[in-house]
Amino acid sequence: MSETRVPILMYHAVATDPSEATRALSVTPEAFTEQMAVLADRGLTPVTTARLAACWRSGRALPERPVLITFDDGYEGVHRHALPVLAKHGFPATLFVSTGWLRGPYDTGGGLDTMLDWDQVRELAAAGVEIGGHSHSHPQLDQVSDATLRFELIHCKEIVSDQLGTVPASFAYPYGYSSRRVRQAVRETGYAQALAVGNGLARRAQGPYALRRVTVRRSTEIEEFERVVEGRAIARTFAGDRALTKGYAVVRRVRQARRLVSRSVG
Repeated sequence: MSETRVPILMYHAVATDPSEATRALSVTPEAFTEQMAVLADRGLTPVTTARLAACWRSGRALPERPVLITFDDGYEGVHRHALPVLAKHGFPATLFVSTGWLRGPYDTGGGLDTMLDWDQVRELAAAGVEIGGHSHSHPQLDQVSDATLRFELIHCKEIVSDQLGTVPASFAYPYGYSSRRVRQAVRETGYAQALAVGNGLARRAQGPYALRRVTVRRSTEIEEFERVVEGRAIARTFAGDRALTKGYAVVRRVRQARRLVSRSVG
């Protein structure tokens, strides 16, 4: 029996006129509506991140043709535009929030566009959207100190718990970057599973702290979206992304090594 491979869709902003900073990784409300219709028409079954990981952890069967719908950062359009479409189809989803970017008492002013406020996050949660962590200030976690790393993970978790009354179980790495140290810290601070990017289908063998996602962006045509959710031509579709990721990974390792050397010398 072949291993189940699950498309985990990674969205950011859903907006007609997004900021320049979010435009490339945004989708229009019309595109999102069409994409959700594809999932419904093809009989895919959306599940939350927590449910997918729980099934793989316990060995319980997943529903027929599972797919995950995830949103990063916490843009206001997820409530304004995406939620009505999700509700129409009865689709669950997962929203990963950067707590310092959301409007309200913890806002650090770092948000890249109009962000959700906590009332909207609570409405999303009440509608069946799993709320996960995405750090507090959205740094590159593999490039920060151990103390900063733990602060980003714990402070995010504490704020979500305080605002929603439930402890977030899932995490998504800002920028998709992680390392063994980051994954270990995510596990130690109580998150049960975490999502990367990788632009490939998720498999149980990846482990609960490195599940891959596929990027949905403004340039994603509906034919490409259909291929992705069917699991076809993934490597060819994201060949450019993977090449850039591999190249930048080398740069990041060099930077991290230099930082460690400078600390030890200092």
